[in-house]
Amino acid sequence: MGLRKATVLLAAGIVFTLASCSGLSRPSPRIEHYSLEYALPAWEKLSPLPVVLKVNRFSAAPLYDTRQIIYREKPFARDAYVYHRWRSTPADMVTYFISRDLKFSGLFTGVLPHDSGREGMFELEGSVDEFLESDLDDGWEAVLTFSVSLLEANQPDVSKRILFEKTYHAKKRCEQRNPRALAGAMSQAMADLSARVVTDVYDALKGKNSRI
Repeated sequence: MGLRKATVLLAAGIVFTLASCSGLSRPSPRIEHYSLEYALPAWEKLSPLPVVLKVNRFSAAPLYDTRQIIYREKPFARDAYVYHRWRSTPADMVTYFISRDLKFSGLFTGVLPHDSGREGMFELEGSVDEFLESDLDDGWEAVLTFSVSLLEANQPDVSKRILFEKTYHAKKRCEQRNPRALAGAMSQAMADLSARVVTDVYDALKGKNSRI
């Protein structure tokens, strides 16, 4: 009996080892990463303003302070993909594209990134409030909402430091029901809202500059 029991245990051990080795040889599921992508907007020829603007790193609502792609299938419920993620966090992507578009608009003397050691005359800061896929019965939408504040950096009067505060919101339909289509729709939303930010910042600073 002892020999038979030992033989059974040995066979079971071999089977377990082979199964384990087989599992280890299987490749792990691949995680797809996505980012935003859109061409620089074309700007009408306006007189550049003699101001240096610094774009501070945006914050994000707790739900979107992650590289996971968040989606909504029903009210009060949020979930995230397992094998699909953003390449960067929504806060970093929104900060980057607004900074890039302000810089290449040619409407300002200088636009400094958030990690620059130099100071700007004015600062733009904000927060990402929504950055998600909304699954509707008739299709998917990319939902993007962020708030920005434009501040005069060296204004000693706190009540006069904020030049404007505004919330920007956009929804764009996804061409298909998959994460890549979501990235495309979110890119369109970012392009539209970033263009509005650039225009609003220019108008606010133009009015400020005319009073100096």
